Amino acid sequence: MTKPNLVLLGRFGAPHGVRGEIRLQSYTADPLAIGWYGPLTDRFGAKRLRLLSVRPQGKDMLVARVEGVADRASAEALTGVELYTPRDSLPAPDEDEFYLADLVGLRAETRDGEWIGVVVAVRNFGAGDILEVAPQAGGETLLFPFTKAVVPVVSVSEGRLIIEAPDEIEAREE
Repeated sequence: MTKPNLVLLGRFGAPHGVRGEIRLQSYTADPLAIGWYGPLTDRFGAKRLRLLSVRPQGKDMLVARVEGVADRASAEALTGVELYTPRDSLPAPDEDEFYLADLVGLRAETRDGEWIGVVVAVRNFGAGDILEVAPQAGGETLLFPFTKAVVPVVSVSEGRLIIEAPDEIEAREE
């Protein structure tokens, strides 16, 4: 599996007002830094989007002005668009750091070296990051919470990570 060459930096939300501003959720460590990466693209590289300005709007949201977007209708057309930058435009991570995009393609194995599968995606449905692993034996993908307890070792340089699967909990019918 090849590594993705684009890294997700943010996602546009709903328009903000009538002059073309749009809400923006940033996934960068410093949320305002999303404005420093220059032109961004959609996931297919088809649209080039230049953020002219970004400002905080509440705790977890920004408001952005986008080049060429001057009215509410144009901003509405961007709702839900994800913003990407080429992986090689990002700074190299420190020794014990990595980008979530770097996890895709890593071999997932147990501490004993038993191969579980390959990481195919990192998901986040609002309660934290989740690793999606395509099992070696085929079938449905497996989902693991991306926590230190479940994934104690990540070695991008070795192309692997260790998963210590939690005990399954059965729900009680009430």
